[in-house]
Amino acid sequence: MEYRHVKHSFPPFFDEESRILILGSFPSVKSLEEQFYYANPKNRFFPVLEKIFNEEVNSDIESRKSFLKKHKIALYDVIEECYIRGSSDQSIKNIKISEIQKIIDKTQITVVFTSGNLASKLYKQYVKCNLPHIPLPSTSGANARMKLEDLVKEYNKILEYL
Repeated sequence: MEYRHVKHSFPPFFDEESRILILGSFPSVKSLEEQFYYANPKNRFFPVLEKIFNEEVNSDIESRKSFLKKHKIALYDVIEECYIRGSSDQSIKNIKISEIQKIIDKTQITVVFTSGNLASKLYKQYVKCNLPHIPLPSTSGANARMKLEDLVKEYNKILEYL
């Protein structure tokens, strides 16, 4: 599979009421197609949040946006642009980091969570932010070693900040 140069093609999701920010590394091919976060049906991000909040959310984008807004959750990615093969985090190179502070300045965000090892590593290495940072495991289907229950246990940490 060839490397391709890709720019983040949809905006961060937030509003002025957002209290927490969850950052992934870079959108999957499916998320880029759908123009919204965690669109791959094998990704367990929204099923994890459903368990945490004891509330079902439809898979359409507008329902997901309403759910996130209701729970004051902002989403974006650490990487703004890169070279990548498919959706593989391991293949990412020549990155440009997103301007995270611009989101924080327009919100009530008090903590930043990163989803997955690459997002956490890049955040620590490149993002200058004075807010607490809490790494979380990836909800990607590629992270098969983590069962849904284990992810829910880890992601329950977000409730302390809402």
